[in-house]
Amino acid sequence: MSLVELIAQADDRSLAAGGLACLDRCLPLLGETDDEALRPLWSSLEAGGAGWADELTRLRESYAGVDGDDEGAQLVRAMLAAAPGEFPSGGLRAWAEACSSAALQVHRLLDATDDDGPLTAGELRRQTHILDLLTTASGGLRQALVVSTEGRRVVRAVVSRRARVQG
Repeated sequence: MSLVELIAQADDRSLAAGGLACLDRCLPLLGETDDEALRPLWSSLEAGGAGWADELTRLRESYAGVDGDDEGAQLVRAMLAAAPGEFPSGGLRAWAEACSSAALQVHRLLDATDDDGPLTAGELRRQTHILDLLTTASGGLRQALVVSTEGRRVVRAVVSRRARVQG
């Protein structure tokens, strides 16, 4: 099933997790980030959304003063800003779609090509795999988090390598 079809068929929890996973993988573009920064939001999803609004507010505040004006950082800030303040929310599908597109664009920027290079292809695979995990009986949030963590490490390595080359 395609990514578009998976998003169209996803429930609120899967949409929130899909958007959160995209944000999670792209956070390294905002500089040094705590690997546990999004863990409270993941835990909130596990608990049916309890505390989502408070944890989202805390996360937004923690990244409010973070530098980074390049296009990738702007896309990540937009993902965070657009996250629905309540869970569940009627805005989850639109947010998940926007996060998916933004994360793919971030990876295109990292690939430094308008075509789908290896980073973009990997991101597309991760997004599809995460939604597959969330919509099957055998999958769940923990497995989605593992896949997302792997993707964040890839992005962090690319960002770090570029910083060393430029600096």
